[in-house]
Amino acid sequence: MDQNTEPAPPESNYVPDRRQPGSPWLVYLLLVLTGLLLFKSMNGFHQFSPLHNPDAKPRVVTARGDLAENEKSTIELFNSASPAVVHITRLNLEQQGINMKPLEIPSGTGTGFIWDADGHVVTNFHVIDSADGARVTLYDNSVWQAELVGSARDKDLAVLKIDAPKEMLHPILIGESNNLSVGQSVFAIGNPFGLDHTLTTGVISGLGREITSVTQRPIRDVIQTDAAINPGNSGGPLLDSAGRLIGVNTAIYSPSGTYAGVGFAVPVDTVNRIIPQLVQTGEVKRPGLGIYPMPDDYTRKQGLTGVIVGGVAEGSAATKQGMLPMRYDKQGHLLLGDLIIAMNDHPIKDINDLFRVLDMHKIGDELTVTILRAGKELDLKIVLQSI
Repeated sequence: MDQNTEPAPPESNYVPDRRQPGSPWLVYLLLVLTGLLLFKSMNGFHQFSPLHNPDAKPRVVTARGDLAENEKSTIELFNSASPAVVHITRLNLEQQGINMKPLEIPSGTGTGFIWDADGHVVTNFHVIDSADGARVTLYDNSVWQAELVGSARDKDLAVLKIDAPKEMLHPILIGESNNLSVGQSVFAIGNPFGLDHTLTTGVISGLGREITSVTQRPIRDVIQTDAAINPGNSGGPLLDSAGRLIGVNTAIYSPSGTYAGVGFAVPVDTVNRIIPQLVQTGEVKRPGLGIYPMPDDYTRKQGLTGVIVGGVAEGSAATKQGMLPMRYDKQGHLLLGDLIIAMNDHPIKDINDLFRVLDMHKIGDELTVTILRAGKELDLKIVLQSI
């Protein structure tokens, strides 16, 4: 061996890497592209076709055909009855300055309808309650100053009058409410904002209901409907399928303050009895006994059920039949008046019961009034008088 020759390196298990050297930038780029594709896929941006089509055109209209018969009749009813429906603006006077005249400021709105060709307009009493004046907007958008003819607070009804030409007045058709049926179709027309008329439809969902007027006196035989009575529709007409008035929309039942599918209308038979009286005299003559009942709270405190006669009007029908009021004996002790417990065999438990029975009759009717006096029942025949 040559001494100048270097010895060979020892054998090793090392195997050289023969792959091409990789770039970290290539790995980073692949990761970014993958992330973008995943993001687009998750967010719905993946597109399989062009986004816009320059040849897009309107769709071909499908032929409608004729309207259904019930739709035609509803449209005809609305077009026929709407001219009778008016918009009412309640006005109140507001002082603008010491030396300036008060101005009439709109303070509320409602709906009404033309009663006759003389310009009488019917609405709810609560629509014009506490008003200093009112304006009526007719179907043609003409505005007329209105005067109050009279009101029946107990029935939430009022009559206004405008001096519009007869040719501009379209009185509503009058129907009847004593033969209505639950399930019967009804239509409520209103003009809540004075811009245009509205129509809601439904059925009679209840009959013989009772609501309370602003005087806290019950309004009997009220019609219940699921036709929406929206704010501003108070005082508008409730119509049957013949376009006849069967009620005056007056209230909704709504614990939340919004429409809940229950509305009420004063029946037209009541309306048709009261409105002529308001037109004739400005007031309603109600049948009565000629007594002054004690409050229900007082009666209950005495442990009694019925209506205690607190006073009797001089010359009244009750006086003529010997009905006794509250009074003092010779020793100065207060004596209870007669306790009314029934009228024509209808039990009388409180003042509302008394009013209900009276509302079923008219002036001149004779009623059998059952009273309790000193523990004994007596029947008095009393002819109802005007009060």
